[in-house]
Amino acid sequence: MGRVSPILLVLLSLGFSFATYNLLTMIIHNKASNSGSWDSSDPVIREEVKRSGDSELKYHVALTATDTVYSQWQCRIMYYWYKKTKDMPGSSMGKFTRILHSGVSDKLVDEIPTFVVDPLPEGLDRIYILMAEPDHIFVNPLPNLAYGNKPAGFPFFYIKPADHEKVVRKYYPEESGPLTDIDPIGNSPVIIKKSMLEDIAPTWVNISLRMKDDPETDKAFGWVLEMYAYAVASALHGVRHILRKDFMLQPPWDLEVGETFIIHYTYGCDYNLKGKLTYGKIGEWRFDKRSYLNGPPPRNLSLPPPGVPESVKEAHSTGVELDEGYRGFTSFIVLGSL
Repeated sequence: MGRVSPILLVLLSLGFSFATYNLLTMIIHNKASNSGSWDSSDPVIREEVKRSGDSELKYHVALTATDTVYSQWQCRIMYYWYKKTKDMPGSSMGKFTRILHSGVSDKLVDEIPTFVVDPLPEGLDRIYILMAEPDHIFVNPLPNLAYGNKPAGFPFFYIKPADHEKVVRKYYPEESGPLTDIDPIGNSPVIIKKSMLEDIAPTWVNISLRMKDDPETDKAFGWVLEMYAYAVASALHGVRHILRKDFMLQPPWDLEVGETFIIHYTYGCDYNLKGKLTYGKIGEWRFDKRSYLNGPPPRNLSLPPPGVPESVKEAHSTGVELDEGYRGFTSFIVLGSL
């Protein structure tokens, strides 16, 4: 099992919001080992995007995570659904790696394919990579949504470069192009060619650090700073993403699952007993991952009241159940359906 370098430990001290840096650093090191050197001047490469017919190529699922209990129980749910949907018709999923950026192994390393930071693990050999998060649940088989050199991303309603023009122009000057060239995305979920991510990664890291070091930018972007950094870095490299609203849904705002591929259960779902949303106010019934910072959800989560949307029911139905005999310690598997 690899160990984190002292330089990366310094980067990790910036906090959880920079978890994905470990993935980027691994890719950079791998690029350097393959080419014999890495140009630290970080040139921006612009090349014409050409469509090709390789959209069915499998991708590697790269999951960034910490060793906290809060992260662990989400990883277990996410990995369960990965295994359940991986080989279904229509899926392009390849292998899976949990990138643990704590610098030391944890109790899940024998349960979930895990790599502790550096160097690039064996098996990460796919042409494409899916960047994912622990609070993602695969609800339908996920094909490769990228198309050749056109990566696929999810359009977030709160990523609005034009609303922060003064700040964004610090990193994307007018000569680089209009702000509409910056996709309204974050770094996850994104399916992208590994070679393209190798090119974008140094720019992404550098812009993230510059943004974090600038008080005005840090205040403006807060916890979505890294997402803006990825969007800007991609634009600087001339990369535009295929925006797929069906990539992911986010209860309670998205009501139906349909053919969407991922549930992102990041928002709290609060309802009264009549099934009416009480967002911003703790409901008589609620499902919020932040209620379980110190441990996983209990075995018997209360059923949602009648009237809540399908997406919330589906998110709830992937709540966790204790399994005393799994891997020798209390663990958690995903329920089927209500």
